[in-house]
Amino acid sequence: MSLDQSLIHAVILATPPHVGVDTKYNHLSKDYYKILGVEKSANEDEVKRAFRKLAHEHHPDKGGKEEKFKEINEAYQVLGDKEKRARYDQFGSADGPQGFGGFGGGGNGFEGFDASQFGDLGDMFGNFFGGGARGRARKGQDLQVDVSMTFSESVFGVTRELSLNKSNRCDRCGGTGAEPGAKMHECATCKGKGFSVVNQRTILGVMQVRQPCGECDGRGEKPDKKCTTCNGAGTHRSQKTLRVDIPAGVEDGMQVRVRAEGENIGPAGEPGDLYLNIHVASDPRFERDGTTIYSEKKIGFTQAALGDTVEIDTVDGKVDLKIPAGIQSGEELRLRGKGVPHGRGRGDHIVVIRVLTPTKLDRKTRELLEQVDLREK
Repeated sequence: MSLDQSLIHAVILATPPHVGVDTKYNHLSKDYYKILGVEKSANEDEVKRAFRKLAHEHHPDKGGKEEKFKEINEAYQVLGDKEKRARYDQFGSADGPQGFGGFGGGGNGFEGFDASQFGDLGDMFGNFFGGGARGRARKGQDLQVDVSMTFSESVFGVTRELSLNKSNRCDRCGGTGAEPGAKMHECATCKGKGFSVVNQRTILGVMQVRQPCGECDGRGEKPDKKCTTCNGAGTHRSQKTLRVDIPAGVEDGMQVRVRAEGENIGPAGEPGDLYLNIHVASDPRFERDGTTIYSEKKIGFTQAALGDTVEIDTVDGKVDLKIPAGIQSGEELRLRGKGVPHGRGRGDHIVVIRVLTPTKLDRKTRELLEQVDLREK
């Protein structure tokens, strides 16, 4: 481990509780397996089943607590993703390899480490990595919206039109903050560097750290004439309509990220992301378990004994289902490729047969049954 890495490692370990840490890393102390109530050896299907069960139990629309629901979703976003789960198992964080790849040897040490995620420590670490104020792109605030879907829409996916009132890129200047035709010149305050160096007291003593230039917002240059619409900000608050494609197979409680559609902060950085909180309405005809859809079909005992062809509902519409003679109540019949799409294929639709026994028989029917006597000998 190099001197710089050792120093940063010591800083992280010694950071007192009051030092601000981005919520992205707050899950370092969380046990996602415990949150979902599964063992570390649980397979993908077991993790999905646990998530669905808890999401239904703690859904805010069903009286659950929103914080608990978010915690369950956060756990599933990690354990339900093979790569994130592998990083979490190895480092205790889904972001482990990017944040702490240098510990334990190999690779380029701290390659990929984003010091800006660690609040005040970010400025201090900037000097170690040569990033400085201009090396780390600032990011606008993320946004969240709730999206309601039918059961069928969640299976096949859907395109939603969303109207959001947020900070958007200025149409006149294209987000540059400069009046069309204006020339850019070097910022006189920072001499084109985009930052200033100041002394700052830290837990390691007084250190020189970089701060974004307040005159040019860290860009290192300024236009000779500001945009007359946004006054140089590069953004303006307005209504924006988006057409968002929600993929097939989403489930209730999941989040879908739409990159760069959050709050825009103009030329000083990158826009945030938009997160869609998915809410799937239940369908009395169907139940879902991963990519498999379940439904029930009630038939008479004569149909069960002799066999029949019946019509059932699927997410693709009505289809004919052949009932074999002698079927028993509770048996399952499989319709292949009628379930939820995944990859290049689809799951199955399983029909659970329920045989109905009449509670009242007329005299003629009783006599006929007594002649046949279908009771087990």
